[in-house]
Amino acid sequence: MRHICIYQEFLTDALKAKIRETAEPLGFTPRFFDLSRFEEAKACLQDSEILYAHSPDLLRTAPASLKWYCCSYAGVDPYCKDPSLFANPDCLLTNTNCYGVTISEHVVMVLLMLLRRMPDYLETARTHTWGPEMPVRSIRDGRFTVLGTGDIGWNVALRLRAMGAAEVTGLSRSGRAREGFDEVLPISRLDEVLTRTERLIMALPSTPETRLILNRARIALLPRGALVVNVGRGTAIEQEPLVEALNSGALGGAALDVMDPEPLPADHPLWTAKNIIITPHTSGNMTLGYTCDRNVEMFCQDLRNYAAGRPLNGLIDRTLGY
Repeated sequence: MRHICIYQEFLTDALKAKIRETAEPLGFTPRFFDLSRFEEAKACLQDSEILYAHSPDLLRTAPASLKWYCCSYAGVDPYCKDPSLFANPDCLLTNTNCYGVTISEHVVMVLLMLLRRMPDYLETARTHTWGPEMPVRSIRDGRFTVLGTGDIGWNVALRLRAMGAAEVTGLSRSGRAREGFDEVLPISRLDEVLTRTERLIMALPSTPETRLILNRARIALLPRGALVVNVGRGTAIEQEPLVEALNSGALGGAALDVMDPEPLPADHPLWTAKNIIITPHTSGNMTLGYTCDRNVEMFCQDLRNYAAGRPLNGLIDRTLGY
């Protein structure tokens, strides 16, 4: 019998049963450990062929016999940046792109908060001040640019269109058309698009190409009053000029779920920038039932592919980072 080491916190009894029902007919024995049982999971891993987890520390203890590591998160940059995590250089790495629903809902939430002046109203509530009434804006008839058209960006586009957005433009490496977008352009046209971007949503992985993609020069290209939302990776934004643009009023607001570094130091100037919403990398957490169900569903589908010798759906090229 071939072994699967599963080191996860979010699995319910029903989800464990689903994994067993998939794995056992394929000749695999899944063994489950929550995050309080690291040493037991480490021992199990020594004779396991597959690891389903999100733990660089546990992966580092795996022997060269590990053949497939399924990361239960979408972001795999820790595993791509540090090849020493893999004793087997040919170990397959996959991720689970199941976070589009929960992260896109977060994007809609923070967009509405910025458009309807919620940071200002929260401040008046904190000081027990009634009013004043402030002008607000809407998603309806707005023009949006989504940087990254994968599962997250696509789900964002669908929700913006459903709420009446006038235009949703996507940017990706390929520029390939996708449902939900009025147009998708190659990322090489980013500078051109930024000059007409009223609201920018960033949903990019961490790669050498995306690092500081929104730098000082590109922040300056955005129209006065533009909004920036980042749910991808903090390394995509040059933060010092972002703070300057917020404090000067050049930007109308920003919502960051990801920053660099994380956790954000208590004295970091982002905390006190004007019209900013900061959340501690929680837009894609594993408390939404749909996300957990979909995560396991994707693992089980790729387990069937793996057993049959077919390509894995979530396969990552570690040299590229995606």
